[in-house]
Amino acid sequence: MVTDPTAPKLGFFTRLLYGTGSIGYGIKDVAFRSFLLLYYNQVVGVRAELVSFAILVALVVDAISDPIVGQWSDSLRTRLGRRHPLMFASALPASASLLLLFFPPSGMSDSQIFWYILVVGCCVRTFITFYEIPSSALAPELTSNYDERTSIASYRYFFAYLGGVGMAFLTLLVFLAPTEEYPVGQLNPAGYETFAIVGAALMLGAILLSSFGTLHRIKYFKMPPAPEKIGAVKTLGQMGRTFSNKGFLAILSFGVLKYTSVGMTSALNIYFGTYFWGFNSAQLAVLTVDALAGAFLALFFAPLVSKRLGKRNAAFVLAIVAVIFASAPYLLRLGGMMFENGDPRLVPTVFLFSMLFQLCGVSSAVLTHAMIGDIVEESQLRTGRRSEGLFYAANTLMQKSTSGLGVFAAGLLVAFVGIVPGSDPRTIDPEIPRMLALVYVPTLIVLYIGGAGFLFAYRIDRASHEANVEELARRDRASAVNADEVPEPAE
Repeated sequence: MVTDPTAPKLGFFTRLLYGTGSIGYGIKDVAFRSFLLLYYNQVVGVRAELVSFAILVALVVDAISDPIVGQWSDSLRTRLGRRHPLMFASALPASASLLLLFFPPSGMSDSQIFWYILVVGCCVRTFITFYEIPSSALAPELTSNYDERTSIASYRYFFAYLGGVGMAFLTLLVFLAPTEEYPVGQLNPAGYETFAIVGAALMLGAILLSSFGTLHRIKYFKMPPAPEKIGAVKTLGQMGRTFSNKGFLAILSFGVLKYTSVGMTSALNIYFGTYFWGFNSAQLAVLTVDALAGAFLALFFAPLVSKRLGKRNAAFVLAIVAVIFASAPYLLRLGGMMFENGDPRLVPTVFLFSMLFQLCGVSSAVLTHAMIGDIVEESQLRTGRRSEGLFYAANTLMQKSTSGLGVFAAGLLVAFVGIVPGSDPRTIDPEIPRMLALVYVPTLIVLYIGGAGFLFAYRIDRASHEANVEELARRDRASAVNADEVPEPAE
């Protein structure tokens, strides 16, 4: 056990402050998934496939750092615990590099901009890793309770969406509002600069608030034994045995397909909103709230469904329902059964479908995040090591790499259907965004449903988790008794 069994239950404010740090992660996500491709492609004027490839490479390079940070987080020993020193260290460099990402030097060629996006993008994502991985790994240390872990995962996801959706809403409604010079506000470069300034400040504050807000729980942690100092080869062998957990491999397999679709969807949403649905920036701002509404409802919905169906079954069902809601408005439009562009009923209809998609999708993600926490004890029984940081690092590596693949795929689709830099939504051939939808929808369905099937290889339920926790407690008690019975050395 890492959490002292006599520790009080997590209070509301502790859960709140723990989740607050994900605001910074949400801001980073909306920058990379929603705005970066459109900004560099349609505003700066760089080819979409070049921008999306730079984002993909940045995400893959950054992802390599995740297991390193996770392993370091597991082995660190300080008076502030294993996680908090790294969390504090990430705040300033992560926010500063986000700021630089939207202020590229003028006069650069396409190839120079590619390297700028790649290098600065790697800095943003690597520095935020020093917060995100230790903070994620903190969850199993905060509590070992099966249902409480779902609850704090819900807070974490809600605040991540609050950060991302809140900044997207503010940016589209205010920063990218149409002007006389830029009647299509999404093409106004000044709006993206303001986004970067405000986003960097909020990221800095959120990370520091969450790090300070969970410091008081350190006194309840029982520090695991310091890992033995071993060479790189043996370390890799230990990591391999840790990652061979069947339940964890099931979650990773699900995530590879799901987060590829998430990256693709996030990058294409603003394209679909602008060119397929014909929305202005204010309408797009309203539609960003659907994700926040869904994430807020997931705070209560995910724990409820988990108690009824168990985490695995609930995650599977919700993933299937999510993709039905996500694809429905496009299928209706392609079938001639959706309101026409400009109809006042179009925005609320798209909003409703998207909110239900977000509710189910976020709830499914919350449950799989909590399922990783339950793997920690099962793995500890098998390997003798607690590897929270390593598990969450590998999960984050998967999310980043596959999301990057999704963004890259989105860039290729945009280029393939013929949305060229500077395309005006008022004059574009309507068959071009229609073709984009015809390719996007079946890809989305295949990725989501195919990924969900892997979850059936995950076997931990409430009873087996509680048995794992009790067995670890028994071993701790036995170790303590054996330590007391060691005879004093003879004088």
